[in-house]
Amino acid sequence: MTDRPRFVADAMLGRLAKSLRMLGYDVVYRPDIKDRDIRLVAVRDGRVILTRDREVAATSLPVDVVLVDCDDPREQLRRLVADRGLEIDEGLFTRCLICNCPVEGIDRGDVEGAVPPYVFATQDRFVRCPNCGRIYWPATHVARARAWLASVLGKREVLGAEGDEAEREDGN
Repeated sequence: MTDRPRFVADAMLGRLAKSLRMLGYDVVYRPDIKDRDIRLVAVRDGRVILTRDREVAATSLPVDVVLVDCDDPREQLRRLVADRGLEIDEGLFTRCLICNCPVEGIDRGDVEGAVPPYVFATQDRFVRCPNCGRIYWPATHVARARAWLASVLGKREVLGAEGDEAEREDGN
């Protein structure tokens, strides 16, 4: 994944942030983030600001800003991907959907007792977030997420590299 934009999203864009994380994009998002912190993170880390707030969008700082002017998270994602030419088939499910950290492969034996017995018995591949410890694995939730992304983005399917798909430990 080369030169992919990194984002910081305001408190009103949690679903967009999670969708971008599904696509493998680095998105700083906290539901309690303050406007000044959004600007600070954008300047400090060279991130694109995603905001619904016109005052934040009108910043005079030397940062890239996207004013998200629609309420529907599906349309927000569709427009951002189209307007910014975002890659959608590279990096799928490589970030923790909760804390944004890149996930890392983990040996199957290391998850025994940490995942439901059925999951352990039926799955071979697991990844873990090194930050929050969540364990992910490929399952039907990933297929549904791929289908949702494909329908939102107007593609027949959303592809990704083998081994990049994962599901949260509780199926969400």
